[in-house]
This record gives sequence, structure tokens and C-alpha cells, in this order.
Amino acid sequence: MLFNSYIFIFIFFPITLAGWYALNRIKAYESAKFFLAGMSLWFYGYFNIYYLAVIIVSILSNYLVSYLIGLTRKTFTRRMGLVSGLLLNLGLLFYFKYYDFFFENINIAFHTNFNLKHILLPLGISFFTFQQLSFLIDRYRGTAPHYSFANYLTFVTFFPQLIAGPIVLHQEMIPQFEDLSNRTFQSENFAKGIVLFTIGLGKKVLLADTLAIPVNFGFEQTAFLDTPSTLLVILAYTFEIYFDFSGYSDMAMGLGKMFNIHIPANFNSPYKACSVKELWQRWHMTLSRFFIQYVYIPLGGSRKGKLRTICNTFIVFFLSGLWHGANWTYVAWGTMQGLLVIWDSLGIIGVKGSSEKPSSHIVIPRYLGWLFTFSFFNLSLFFFRSENMANAFQMFQNIFAFQDTGYIFKVAAKLDIPEFYLVKQMINMTKPELLSYAYVILFLLLLLISAFVLTRKNAVTISTKHPLNFRLCLFVTIIFVWSVISFSQVSTFIYFNF
Repeated sequence: MLFNSYIFIFIFFPITLAGWYALNRIKAYESAKFFLAGMSLWFYGYFNIYYLAVIIVSILSNYLVSYLIGLTRKTFTRRMGLVSGLLLNLGLLFYFKYYDFFFENINIAFHTNFNLKHILLPLGISFFTFQQLSFLIDRYRGTAPHYSFANYLTFVTFFPQLIAGPIVLHQEMIPQFEDLSNRTFQSENFAKGIVLFTIGLGKKVLLADTLAIPVNFGFEQTAFLDTPSTLLVILAYTFEIYFDFSGYSDMAMGLGKMFNIHIPANFNSPYKACSVKELWQRWHMTLSRFFIQYVYIPLGGSRKGKLRTICNTFIVFFLSGLWHGANWTYVAWGTMQGLLVIWDSLGIIGVKGSSEKPSSHIVIPRYLGWLFTFSFFNLSLFFFRSENMANAFQMFQNIFAFQDTGYIFKVAAKLDIPEFYLVKQMINMTKPELLSYAYVILFLLLLLISAFVLTRKNAVTISTKHPLNFRLCLFVTIIFVWSVISFSQVSTFIYFNF
């Protein structure tokens, strides 16, 4: 079930919200948690009922292992419990996500003939697996208590963040479900939640889905793109992936607020960053937090010398790339990001006004730092978006060929969106020869609007710090109505694939 769908907004969510507060009103607190978990499982199973078996087995198995880890203080026994939990979760992730990728490469490398299973990837498996991994590791460390099954079930399945994050931790979620003050309707939180949800909805439906039209066409026609069309297509994808994923995260946080549950922010205006390292402190922050806490620090972090720090950083980004998908393009993307962060961490070049590199040999203005950061991130997305390495290298070749064949007109012509209908009809009746130019202007205008939105305050700041006045209410109403009308163009979220 998609957030940007009629069944979610007009059926599922009202029923879930009403049932949650009704059960809490009569003090049926445990029943309320099971009700919320049950509705969340309906939300998950709506995509494919067979996914339910995967997530239920995962939850039951992890809860049992976490319980067994807490039964003893013997280090060896607890360690064996942790190892079995790691094998369980990583094995499940490997089977569904990496099995074909692994054996396909084995077949290529060793000329074997292992059969590929073409397994359907369960939605959100990377997210709920990492979420439960963090809990198991904390149980082993002794920093996580044993929770009731109702609490654990609600923590894992809470529908706003179940499919595409943010990746939440037990200590920031379960105490909120236990806090009885969160069980009563709070109009202020509800209003802020509506604002946050609607901004995220607008990002997804009005911007990301519209930008996806020329992007999808462009990446299907990589061999024909020239330099201008390649530049605009990758810029459009840079905006699309941000509006798509941050839009989902905004909607998740907004829905959480309507339940009086605070879900951590996943984005903090990453395209305003002036260094690659800063960008990754602002982009997909809960994934970065997971890798720092459960991979980078256990490997030694930055405590064992510069060379070890570089190796640990590279491992984190390599794994981050692999986490995003079973394809060498994601590995290449993660590797490129890791190398850029390592270069940034060496402190050879610093950005003026940054406190992170006070001893840099070369200091550049912030605008140059931003330009380099944004440009390199754009280039790295050739790997991220391409179906294979050949297509990615073709895009690099296109952009540095410095050729203009006029293919931008074909790319822009795909923007035959309903909002452009009246303008299109007027041009056809007066100057039809100008229609192709009008599409290019529309494409450029869409990119300018996207860039303008990125320069403004982010959704979290608007919803929490902006007064709920008539102007904001009017803005939210217009965005909501416009988005709902546009549901006919609905698409799934990019991060559903991960």
C-alpha cells in the first residue's frame, strides 16, 4: 500500500488512527498495540500477501533469539546467540536479495552452471532486517532490555517506517509506545503531522514523479543521449531521488506525529552541503547512524590510526553500496562515495568556514566546495541509476563527448503532463512549430522549481517552527488537493527496491 494512494489516505489511515485512539481511550493499551501491529501487517501484506510469511518468520525468530541471549550471562553462550542471530538475518537477506547476484557472478568467474532462482524481493527487507539486527546486537551488549512481544511487534511493524525507513532503534521507539501520555489525541502534533505529511506528499507526487518521466526515458536511451540531454537527465534524477526518498521520510515522520510518535529525521538539506563528508551527515542519516554504530566503531573507528580509519571508512561505504542493491553499479557507487569521503577526510583541501579541517593546506570558498560536492554526487548517480556498468560508462562518455545532437527535444517531449495540457493546446492552435521548444522550457522550468524548493527551509523546519497560520494552511490545502488529483500518475518509491 502506498502513502500516495486513495486506499491509504481515505480508508486505511482513518481506520487505523480511529482504532488506535479508540482503544487507548478505553484503556485497552495492549490491544491498541496489537491492533496497530495488525493494521501495519495489512499495510505490508497489501503489496503481496506472501511477504507476510517472510516478515512474521523474521520477527518471531529474532524475538526468540533476543530472549535466549538475555537468559544467560555467559559470554560464550551470548556470543553464540548473537552469531546465530546474525546468520539468521544476514542469511535471510542474502537469500532474497543477493542469491542470484552471487551465483551469477560465480557462474561467470568459474564457468559453472548454478541455477538462478529469480526470487521476488520482499519489500522493506533491508530496513526491517537492519532494525532487528541493531536490537540483537544491543541485546548482546546488554544495552537493550527484554521487551514484551506486543512492544517488539509494534516496534518492528509500525507502518510509517516499515517499508523504506527511517531505520529506527528500539530505545527511541518502544518507550514512546509505552508512554501513556502519547495515547491521547493531541491536536498540535496532529496539525504538525498533517503539514509534514502533505509536504512529503507534494515532493513525491508533484516533483519526483514528474521528474521521473524524462529520467526513465533518458536512462532507457543512454546510447542516443548527447551532452546537454545527459546533463539535464542526471540533474533531474538527482532532484528526483531526493524528493522521492525525503518525501517518503517526511510522510513517515508526519504519520508518526499524528500518532504522537516521533520518528527520527532522515534528511537535513543534503544538497546544501559543502563537502562530501558533510553531505553524508545530512543524507539518509539513520542508515549512516546504523553503519557507524554497528560497523565502523566495532572495526575500530578512527581510534587506530589514519590507515585503519581509511580502511574502516571504505568498508562502510562499500557495504552501504551493496546494501542498496545486488548489482555492481551499486558497489561502484558506494566505492566512489567512499573514496570521496576518504579524500575529504584527509584534509588536503578545506572549505572556508568549516571547523572540520582547520589545518588544511588549501582552503576554498564555500560556493566552490558546494559546487564540487554537488557535481561529484551527480556523477556518482550514473552508477546508482544505471541498470548495468555498460550503461553507466555510456552516460559518462555522453557527458564528456561535448556533442549536441538536439536529443534534448525528445527527452523533454516526454513531459506531456496534465498541467501542461492547456498551454499545449494553445501552442498547437497558434504556433505548432514551437511546441518542441515549449517542452524544453517546461523541462528547464521544472528543474528551476526543484532547485528553488531545495534552497528553502526543509519540511521538518517548516512543520515544527513555522506558525500554523492561514498562509500555511492554504499552502498545505493546495498541495494536498493537487497531489490527490495527480494520483493517477502514481509510481512506487525508489527505495522500495532496496
